[in-house]
Amino acid sequence: MTPFAARPHHVPAGAAQWIGSLVRRFPDLIEELAPSHGSRPTSPVRGSRSSSPGAPPVRLFVSDTVRDITDGVVELEEAVRERLGLRPVRPAAVPERLRRIAGLLDRIAADADLAAHVEDETRRMAGRCARALGDPEQIVRIAGRCPVCDSVSLRAFPERAEVRCVNPVCRHVLEPEETVS
Repeated sequence: MTPFAARPHHVPAGAAQWIGSLVRRFPDLIEELAPSHGSRPTSPVRGSRSSSPGAPPVRLFVSDTVRDITDGVVELEEAVRERLGLRPVRPAAVPERLRRIAGLLDRIAADADLAAHVEDETRRMAGRCARALGDPEQIVRIAGRCPVCDSVSLRAFPERAEVRCVNPVCRHVLEPEETVS
């Protein structure tokens, strides 16, 4: 069983979900950086890549995403370990660091601020990874009616941690304490 599979209800389930997504999808992001097997090797001569016909285009947003997620995971692991009073650990690849964070979720859950921070950061990084891979944002239909316009147009946007009415006339964003009728 992976460290972020079925966990007790008091553990930040959202963080476990986002960490699992990052562990699965980060290798896909790395693969996006590798040139395809059918492309010609890049020229060692300096200059614009547009001068070498047939070369795959540079996808800077993918490179920036890899860097952002790598830096974010390193900083998150360091912050978690520091906040929990744990010694620093050896450097490791992003998936390994994510697994180490997932292994600490029980302890993270005891600190509400830390748990919220871990969930927010892992959600942000998983969303950025998904967008770089071309995935649209997941939208989930919510049963019930909008408390403002009474339509059945409520949708959850998990990457944004938001529930909103998608009725074009309303567009109300529900606050966490609002209930759905």
